[in-house]
Amino acid sequence: MRKFGILNLFSIVCVAISLLLASCATDDWLGSSAGNGNSAGEVAGIPWVHDELSWVFDMDVLPEVRIEVTEAQWNELLMNYDQNSGTNHYIHCDAEFKSKGETYNYADAGLRLRGNTSRRRPEGNGGEMHQRNNADWHHCHFTLNLRKFQKDDDHELRNVRKIYLKWHKDDSAYCRELYCYDLFRRYGVWTAPYSSYCRLWIHVKGDSKPAYYGVYEMIEAIDDKYVKRRKDLYGDHKHNLWKCVNPANLNYNEIKNANIRWDDDSGAYATYELKTNVENFEAAKAQLIEFSRKLTKLEGKDFHDWIATVCDVKLLMQTYAINIVVGMWDDYWNNANNYYLYFNSTDKENYKVFLIPFDYDNTLGTSHNCGVQGDSGTHDPFNWGNTNSSPLIGKILQFEDYREIFVKAMNELCSPSKDFFYYQASHNRIQKWHNMISPYIYNDTGEDCYIEDHPAGWGNNYDYRILDPNSPMNFFKIKAASIPAK
Repeated sequence: MRKFGILNLFSIVCVAISLLLASCATDDWLGSSAGNGNSAGEVAGIPWVHDELSWVFDMDVLPEVRIEVTEAQWNELLMNYDQNSGTNHYIHCDAEFKSKGETYNYADAGLRLRGNTSRRRPEGNGGEMHQRNNADWHHCHFTLNLRKFQKDDDHELRNVRKIYLKWHKDDSAYCRELYCYDLFRRYGVWTAPYSSYCRLWIHVKGDSKPAYYGVYEMIEAIDDKYVKRRKDLYGDHKHNLWKCVNPANLNYNEIKNANIRWDDDSGAYATYELKTNVENFEAAKAQLIEFSRKLTKLEGKDFHDWIATVCDVKLLMQTYAINIVVGMWDDYWNNANNYYLYFNSTDKENYKVFLIPFDYDNTLGTSHNCGVQGDSGTHDPFNWGNTNSSPLIGKILQFEDYREIFVKAMNELCSPSKDFFYYQASHNRIQKWHNMISPYIYNDTGEDCYIEDHPAGWGNNYDYRILDPNSPMNFFKIKAASIPAK
């Protein structure tokens, strides 16, 4: 196995500089990275970006992921889904990862199903066991955990131990979520997970051949390892990471009665679920509630000054500028959903809290009547959600200095001179990816076998297009026209 290399002198100096800058309350260094086409990690010289994540998650390469399970283990996965569709139960598997002429093999890794409303049975109907050589395969999301059962360095892929494998649910254009994560990286929002395409096979032993599941998304897992890789940017890595799903609005008037729990691997639903530091759950919960109290109750200059001490406001505004331009309605502000929070200290009062963007399949024209929204392409960026119920972003935008950061970022993202969201730049990027993956779309599930240019059928505007730059309903053009100049 390849091991992490020794830092050269240049990298050591850069890491030291990034540590110093990350400790600054204003985090002004990020402004120099945003808008230059590089990730913040690369600008800061932190070597895990180039040597680890950029190698594993490379948008210009199509890795092969092959998973092999025994028939008994596969049937165990199916039975657990039938008993509880939200199950997080892992089965044993072997895995192979092949990319750039290198092959890595892992014996006794872990595989489980994942997803919320998108979770599915990977084969057949309820109650059915595996049908050898005659299986009815279904696209579904998986988590591949290389270290689940074997806790050693040989069960990591360049310091990556857990990967989310997602099918392109409701995205016949095969690009929406990966486009968004790529845009975060291009703009220097280092909190976003890394991602790329891959091809996926699953072989149930005894079958004459593996089942080809097709072209999948491959996404960096948000867990303690994710935080540790970014410890120089977060300031510390041993503290409180929360997964937040609807109705996670951070409103103090509601959080006191919310479902707040720690991750016990049961798959039980939680609005706020503590993923790390679970042995200190009560203190972490008290910190989260106190944050929501001040967020909800403070007003005027008190709020302005407090939010600057506990948040990197510039980074948060840049994150939300991307949320707006990609049309992410299923988010914190509008739907109180799909984000993580990381507190870089266990202290109830003294910490920095970071919003981590996650789950971007419902974007780029996949619009929906939800929250205050009717059309994600034209909706007012300054009233993206209901600030009375989800206060964080709307309260920040009441202040001119913070609003200026937000507006500047949106306009920079849409600028024709930048390789970000501008329609022609976006079209060129997506076309390049499609050229790479299109020969491999057809798969053994019989599902999602073609690249097509339309949003999800359940949305409220089926006319949006992203692959045709000349369409009058081109989402990139319509969205850019909705962005105010100031």
